[in-house]
Amino acid sequence: MEPVAFTYEMAVVLAVLGLTVFLFVSELIRIDLTAILVLVIVGLLSYAPGLDNLADVNQLFEGFASNAVISIIAVMILGSGLDKTGIMNKVAAKILKVGGGTEARILPIVSGTVGVISSFMQNVGAAALFMPVVSRISARSGIPLSRLLMPMGFCAILGGTMTMVGSSPLILLNDLVRSANANLSPEMQMEEFGLFSVTPIGVVLIATGILYFLLLGRWVLPDTQSLSDATSGKDTKDYLKRVYGIRADVFEVEVPEDSDLVGQIIADINHEHHLYIISTSYRGKVSMLQILTAEIAAPCRLAIIGKGRVVEEFAEQYGLRVLPQLEVFSEEFALTNAGIAELVIPPDSAMIGKCPRELQLRKSTGVSLLAIHRGEETLSHVQTPEHEPTQIGLVEFQAGDMLVVHSRWEALTKLKQNSDLIVVTSDFPQEELRPQKVGWALLFFVISLALILFSDVRLSLCLLTGAVGMLLTRVLSIDEAYRAVGWNTVFLLACLIPLGQAVQNTGTAAWIAQVVLGVLDGWPIWALQAGVAILATGFSLVMSNVGATVLLVPLAISIAVAAGGNPAIFALTVAISTSNSFIIPTHQVNALVMGPAGYKVKDFIRSGTIMTVLFLVVSLVMLNVVF
Repeated sequence: MEPVAFTYEMAVVLAVLGLTVFLFVSELIRIDLTAILVLVIVGLLSYAPGLDNLADVNQLFEGFASNAVISIIAVMILGSGLDKTGIMNKVAAKILKVGGGTEARILPIVSGTVGVISSFMQNVGAAALFMPVVSRISARSGIPLSRLLMPMGFCAILGGTMTMVGSSPLILLNDLVRSANANLSPEMQMEEFGLFSVTPIGVVLIATGILYFLLLGRWVLPDTQSLSDATSGKDTKDYLKRVYGIRADVFEVEVPEDSDLVGQIIADINHEHHLYIISTSYRGKVSMLQILTAEIAAPCRLAIIGKGRVVEEFAEQYGLRVLPQLEVFSEEFALTNAGIAELVIPPDSAMIGKCPRELQLRKSTGVSLLAIHRGEETLSHVQTPEHEPTQIGLVEFQAGDMLVVHSRWEALTKLKQNSDLIVVTSDFPQEELRPQKVGWALLFFVISLALILFSDVRLSLCLLTGAVGMLLTRVLSIDEAYRAVGWNTVFLLACLIPLGQAVQNTGTAAWIAQVVLGVLDGWPIWALQAGVAILATGFSLVMSNVGATVLLVPLAISIAVAAGGNPAIFALTVAISTSNSFIIPTHQVNALVMGPAGYKVKDFIRSGTIMTVLFLVVSLVMLNVVF
């Protein structure tokens, strides 16, 4: 290996690199703004005398058109398209049904699933596609998004080590092995790796990541509320209690065929027992009740809002079974689909002087009336220490009445056009779902996936094919596609690409490798392999993992040959270790989850440092056990 001399350009690059790391860690300015600042600094410095190799100013902004950045944009649009059809809601509901509402059960299901998916497609794609699912799981289970997205993201990165097509460095490795074999003696020739050669290593790494967050998650994961958490709607129980003093829960109750409740009128049941039957499930069909004068038919299930003690007494009286948690109604009461809203009766409303039963309020508006707030008084079926129960279905509306309702968000959106009611609530999802487009969405997603797996078409083009297909078939509008893209993530990654290129083009990376490997000279083989892994890990934080792989694999093979080690293991060590990128959000997946979950750089440092050490130890042990 020819010695690399330290130059003035290298000193400048190291200074810019140090500034970047300092700004990332200190967060004196936003991380995406830091990336833009670094891009500007690299560009301006390239005009200075003696810094010609720092950056090609004519290609300074090509990061915005890079394969990685375009892939991220396309996969965000694909994910949004699938989400728009409601299919992600169904996936979230299925995971919640299997995992319940506890973090300890949901985390391994989500993280393990994403890890497996990312072993066959780009890890950032797997993470982006599952982000809407995780967001809905967070809203329904009450688990902060910040406690789910980082484990999912880390396992998406770890999943890239499960197959030889799981990450760019592993895809590239066999080409580098073939090139290196041309310069090796026959006895040192390396065999190429098969598709599943690294699977045992990847499986153990994913298991390690999941166990890490299950055992230490309470200490290393932040418990912050993200923007999506804060605006996903109003929780029925908490909001009624906090604002209107109505202490009530939502229960799912099973009614057998032989119950005395069969044939009774719903409005009478509500009034007599001080509760509120809000939805039914009969013969497999879940529906919000339209007419309160309807009779109970069985066997069925009822969604009831009321005090726990009252509902238990009601169930005991009629031989009903109260389920421990919502099952068939979990979708109906998910905060991403429905929630508490407030409406006001304006002075010119045609509803004044009429009661809800006369207006058939549920049937005409799609909302379920829970309470009427009039002056300083709250009228509802539920008895409270402050108020006697009221049969609100027979109360005539007055101008200025505040109606507290439970509504599906699409019904509430339509009500904004109703001049007889003023929708006060504004922080609810107002986008229209398009379940009729699910076929088109799945078709173009499968087309993208097939192109990725079974063709040599460039990744970004594969993903854009699916994204454009969804736009042409109106799964998404072009404006919705623009809104689906996390532009802070795009700028963060695109603006850092020139710095990574400068590290490589100026020889800074080769000089760092030379210095580190010089220190390791004469060490035992296991220590040399660990040194190579640590070097690859460090390089992956400041430059592309492909660049780090191209630079370090030949060096690692040379070290192995000189020390009498196995060059194939050393080469694979580099390709796997370049996925060990958890400490700062420069990896595409980390950048993707940072904004939605409200993470800070210090969160990645706290969680990622331990994960980095675990990755190094587990991967080195498994490499030597398997090979």
